[in-house]
Amino acid sequence: MPSNNGELLDVEICGNTSEDPISSDAGVSSGEDEQIFKNEKPKKNSGKKTASYESIPEKEQHEKFLRECLEIILKDAVFQGTSRDAKVLEWHDPNELFKIFDFSLKTASATHDDLKKLVKDTIQYSVKTGHPYFVNQLYCSLDPYGLVGQWLTDALNPSVYTYEVSPVFSLMEEVVLREMRVIVGFPDGKGDGIFCPGGSMSNGYAISCARYKYNPSIKENGLHGLPRLVLYTSEDAHYSIKKLASFIGLGSNNVYTIKTDERGRMCMQHLREQIEKTLSEDAIPFMVSATAGTTVFGAFDPLDTIADICKEYKMWMHVDAAWGGGVLMSRKYRHLLQGIHRADSVVWNPHKLLAVPQQCSTLLLRHEGLLSVANSSNAAYLFQKDKFYDTQYDTGDKHVQCGRRVDVLKFWFMWKAKGTAGLEKHVDKVFDNAEFFVENIKKRDGFRMVLEKPQFTNICFWYVPPSLQGCESDPDYQERLHKIAPKIKERMMKEGSMMVTYQAQRELPNFFRIVFQSSALNHTDMLYFID
Repeated sequence: MPSNNGELLDVEICGNTSEDPISSDAGVSSGEDEQIFKNEKPKKNSGKKTASYESIPEKEQHEKFLRECLEIILKDAVFQGTSRDAKVLEWHDPNELFKIFDFSLKTASATHDDLKKLVKDTIQYSVKTGHPYFVNQLYCSLDPYGLVGQWLTDALNPSVYTYEVSPVFSLMEEVVLREMRVIVGFPDGKGDGIFCPGGSMSNGYAISCARYKYNPSIKENGLHGLPRLVLYTSEDAHYSIKKLASFIGLGSNNVYTIKTDERGRMCMQHLREQIEKTLSEDAIPFMVSATAGTTVFGAFDPLDTIADICKEYKMWMHVDAAWGGGVLMSRKYRHLLQGIHRADSVVWNPHKLLAVPQQCSTLLLRHEGLLSVANSSNAAYLFQKDKFYDTQYDTGDKHVQCGRRVDVLKFWFMWKAKGTAGLEKHVDKVFDNAEFFVENIKKRDGFRMVLEKPQFTNICFWYVPPSLQGCESDPDYQERLHKIAPKIKERMMKEGSMMVTYQAQRELPNFFRIVFQSSALNHTDMLYFID
């Protein structure tokens, strides 16, 4: 939240560092630097253990400290932080938080007691995104099996670019990505795929692959000599489509946005009109980015019809199913993505609907080998071809990144724990809660639905207080209604009772958007949200 009168930048952030300043001036000489260290008074030995500078855990030095930190995390973050009896957050304005939390960096090492206090304070002042009443974003929950996978990942600290440094995870990625392609419906699970640092980058990879498929020479020659390429996506699509189109040189003006219908789905007639407009401009229609689960309304574009149009105009079909991809796990609801099997590329983020810990995002392609030819640079110091093992599992060259965090383990571990059947039950319960919520909120005075029949678990509605009821014809009604959601959101956050987001959408005044994706919720929770 912005501070009053824009004074955030003037806040005194070094209140805890007067004894121990650190200069950020690049012009400090080595002599001055030595003087800082010389003048610093060493702390008296209080008998408390101080942190060691050597980056290795030693049983005698660190076991007690690690166990005590883990106990704090389990007690305060994992169990208390997910209790319905606890607050979702303890709100403080930025100026105040700078004063009460020790953000300072010091020359001397800290004691283990100091560090344990920082663990507790970090938990105390952070939003508890695993809390059942955190329904603010397209991620939530704190899955115990995913958490173990996350901890194990950090304990091993791997990077997945070659089999020699990540043998288990290199194979684990291949197994999980193939199974996801099977679920999408690619024939025999064939194709390609990678884990990416978020859905935005996954969409960027898809755009890059589509452009390479249109003209492979772009890898060496760049944009020079290429005709103007045009991409199409819904006006309600994720902003990353325009952002990444700009980032890779297509230009945001060459992303033609397509109107949506009353439920937020891409309008096929307008798509055809924009394609014909592109051709009349002597430009090339090369890609449609459909959305399966839009961010605000949770709409699913008509994928089968889009696939027909892409086939007719010889365009790449991409489906951004970052949010809605998890629906594929449910036999009851997967019809919402009918036609996804015809896509050239699919983005699916398990950290969204399937509640895998942040972050876990995948790009799935039906074209085997395309990622490698589009992105590889064959760095000789890393991807040697004369290694003593099968180098097809040195998959790092498919990525733009080199060093890359392991995002597969937590998902694989959750999948192992729950089975595909358990993930299906999770999705079905989330839909059941959303349907119960919609059924009940429609019965309550003062609530109005933005979409009467939501396709997904995004539920958008207005709360109309008694003072505004019956005033719909007043000239300032929309303006007054626009102010309601922000004030209620402010009150909820300061009380710590729950977190739910709001936004305006085109001509619509601010409305609440509650997003269900946690199978820990039940019908009683749905009534709590309404009350």
